[in-house]
Amino acid sequence: MNKAVFLDRDGVINKEIGDYVYSVDDFVLNETIADAINLLKKNGYLIIVITNQGGISKGIFSMEDFEEVNGYMLSELEKKEAGVDEVYFCPHHPDVTKCLCRKPEPLMIEKAIARFNIDRDNSFMIGDAPRDVLAAERAGIKGLLIEPNSDVLKIAKQIVNGTI
Repeated sequence: MNKAVFLDRDGVINKEIGDYVYSVDDFVLNETIADAINLLKKNGYLIIVITNQGGISKGIFSMEDFEEVNGYMLSELEKKEAGVDEVYFCPHHPDVTKCLCRKPEPLMIEKAIARFNIDRDNSFMIGDAPRDVLAAERAGIKGLLIEPNSDVLKIAKQIVNGTI
């Protein structure tokens, strides 16, 4: 079985700006995220992004906008040799449509667990909102709540050292 660290996007991987990030002009990697991903990868963790993108269903931005930002994120991380194994996203918003995939529901995490044969006992979700932790707990993995835009490398070191 594989171990994994699931990462929320906005506020964990990139700067939370208080509004939807749907343009590469607004996308800024958080300072230590590449180092955190590198450390986790070197220690055998898969890196899987789990992100709600409700602005799509609300008509604030398009699927193409999301795909452009997602591609930019992946390329910027690759430049720093910080590869991501997969990105799962939910385009829905409860004001527009109901779904089973939007966090705090665990479906995106469950899909990754099944696809990548992930060991729930040795996997974590790092998020900056209670819904991230709740989705993790519902999927049977440990959820770690951080402040938006905080030092993810510090958390990665704790995961690798077994102190979390």
